[in-house]
Amino acid sequence: MGIEYRIIPLDKIKETLKNLVIEINSFLSPAMLEELENALKKEESETGKEILTQIINNFKLARDKKMPYCQDTGTCVVFLEIGERVKFDQEGLLECINQAVAEGYEEGYLRKSIVGDPLEKRVNTKTNTPAVLHTEIVPGDTFKISAMAKGSGCENMSSFKALPPAAGVEGVKKFVLDTVLNAGGNPCPPMILGVGLGGDFEKCALLAKKALFRELRNRHPNPYYANLEKELLELVNKSGVGPMGLGGRVTCLDVFIETFPTHIASLPVAVNVECHAHRTRTVEL
Repeated sequence: MGIEYRIIPLDKIKETLKNLVIEINSFLSPAMLEELENALKKEESETGKEILTQIINNFKLARDKKMPYCQDTGTCVVFLEIGERVKFDQEGLLECINQAVAEGYEEGYLRKSIVGDPLEKRVNTKTNTPAVLHTEIVPGDTFKISAMAKGSGCENMSSFKALPPAAGVEGVKKFVLDTVLNAGGNPCPPMILGVGLGGDFEKCALLAKKALFRELRNRHPNPYYANLEKELLELVNKSGVGPMGLGGRVTCLDVFIETFPTHIASLPVAVNVECHAHRTRTVEL
């Protein structure tokens, strides 16, 4: 018997992603609102309380008015999880993704922030494309689209380091904390941290970005890393950086770790810093 393939129309992918792009910029998840309200209860600094109150009010205003939550509507990062038994009804998946992003940013009245060349000619593409696209091939006929609007203020504070294996878990903790302390108020805390461990240079950074798509308080399935996530969260919140870097108990809302096998001589660690405008969503078609 031949393999049965699931056919997915590119038009459906385009419409889904276009709507995702608009929605993530205006409708942050209810879990984020709940987490911010919990943070307000924990915060002891009066300045921190005021900042968190304004963030919560801004959250509700964006939702009710259907307006962007943050003026920096970010780089559009897209992860596609494509099953081995999935086919598309026509060619042009990459063009489909970029058209969806361009139309979403246009129809959603979202700021377009992408320049076509990073150094020589920094001219705005006026479409917020190309998107940063990552694909993963998985078994079966699954097809998932995950979209993120990643602001530059927090992305600029992300970091990577190739630690020696002897540095161990304490070296990892120190590097994560140093990243937070060096960032200060630049990434608009309270932040969320994605931590990549293992792989090589580019895989480690990708793990850190992918970690940010996990649901809040959804701990790593391995108890060791689940405990490390909680330890890092506590450590970062003891730093005193606080909301917007102005001091307080709530510097970070959550920490997520993703891992991958690595070389015996390596302990790569990457930290992808996310601001309180945590704009991600995943849809399965």
